[in-house]
Amino acid sequence: MTSGAEAVPGASVQREVLDAGERLRRLLAMLAYLARVGEAPLAELAERFVMDERTLVSELELAACCGLPPYTPDQLLELVIDDERVVAYGLDALSRPPRLTPDEGFAVAAAARAMLAVPGTDQSGPLATALTKLEQALGADRLQVELDAPEHLARLRRAVTDRELVEIDYLGAKRGGETTRTIEPHAVVALEGRFYLDAYCHAADGWRRFQLDRVRAVRPTGERFARRPMPEEMTGPHAFAGGPSARLALVAVPEGRAPLIDNLAAGPAERGPDGRIVVPLRVGDEHWLGRLLLRLGPDAEVVYPPELAGARSAVASRALARYGRSSS
Repeated sequence: MTSGAEAVPGASVQREVLDAGERLRRLLAMLAYLARVGEAPLAELAERFVMDERTLVSELELAACCGLPPYTPDQLLELVIDDERVVAYGLDALSRPPRLTPDEGFAVAAAARAMLAVPGTDQSGPLATALTKLEQALGADRLQVELDAPEHLARLRRAVTDRELVEIDYLGAKRGGETTRTIEPHAVVALEGRFYLDAYCHAADGWRRFQLDRVRAVRPTGERFARRPMPEEMTGPHAFAGGPSARLALVAVPEGRAPLIDNLAAGPAERGPDGRIVVPLRVGDEHWLGRLLLRLGPDAEVVYPPELAGARSAVASRALARYGRSSS
């Protein structure tokens, strides 16, 4: 990509301060426009997208670093910028509407229907309108997606809205692991077909994600709390969030079992020297890891860190001890 950025004068448009999401949306809009027209004067683009020319050039230089895997030079966007014009090549994918296969269309429709099944969702908003059009295009009857509402869902939603400090009885992963905790409920989320509560737990002195169908009781405390900023790990697309104290572990599993923990992966998986798939996981509880390894089978093991290698045998030993006590 060539650029005349140094020679570009600043326009009279006042520079805006945008967050990353707004910048991305504006950049995609610019690329879609360039895909349609092929080339355009810098001044015209700056006026159309309400920015000064220097910022425009900077954004387009960032776009020139993007492309398609494997990101070799022939797969990157080609934007040629001189002192007055922008010429775009390789934007064919943006110049025509995206096409979904029937399987992709049904997957998108099912995901949208699941989102609309969450209580409180706007049933007449843009998502519902888009879903109606998609279902008409698919020629399908209305999809039925139901999420079981846990017993205390409505009560905890009110606690989130009212910033009410509550006490809960929670059944943990360990057998007989019911605990009483005082928590600050911050958000109820629906992920992977279940409802969860993101809350600051006073007992753990940290953030936790509670599975709502494990909440056995909710009691008011009569107190209110101030909102805390939620940590980044609580904003991901997966239900499992190990919390700030979670450790990174590498678990090797046979290739056929790797899909069983795709939704838990903390990063891209790699093939190990023995042919197994090595998946990075964030582990907040060793007992949880041990139970996961038992489900994955005897060929799954922790390859890092070594202190977690015995998690499966520890869980199995406790289970055998309980079985011995109950049968004696």
